[in-house]
Amino acid sequence: MDSPDLIKLAIQGDRDAFIRLIREIENSLYNTAISMLRKEEDVADAIQETILKAYKSMHTLREPQYFKTWMFRILINECNTLLSRRSRSTSYAEVPPSRQLEPSSPYDEVDMREAVDQLEESKRIVIVLHYFEDLSLRQVADALGLSESAVKMRLTRARKELYHKFRNFREVKFHVEPV
Repeated sequence: MDSPDLIKLAIQGDRDAFIRLIREIENSLYNTAISMLRKEEDVADAIQETILKAYKSMHTLREPQYFKTWMFRILINECNTLLSRRSRSTSYAEVPPSRQLEPSSPYDEVDMREAVDQLEESKRIVIVLHYFEDLSLRQVADALGLSESAVKMRLTRARKELYHKFRNFREVKFHVEPV
């Protein structure tokens, strides 16, 4: 059975259809949550709350073709709620260690996912949703409650930042001593 049929069944209250839909997008939900929250226990809480809220309000989904966007909107709201709670009470253990100014090796900067994770959250989330989760600009805008032009601007800024990061990597000169 394909997703549109599963969504219609889930809207009608079919629990098994809802579970199958969640299984189809669970990795995408996880990747988005981890990019925002960066802590496994918070990710688990956010996903659990997202699924629970979605299940309870599945009957309110008016446009089944936007199920995935709707789920991301719920997840992002949950992540933002957890982040706001966390910002009010940060323990010493959660303070990140100071980073080295110079990476120990130029290869430390190569991993794209790591580079994206280092972006500020407003840039990171649009990159994750658009490129890693394959949402259209319109879907990203809907999920984040932004205009398409705001999403385009954030994508442009994020791509520029990533470009400079990787351009600097390519410019590193290697000095090899003759053997």
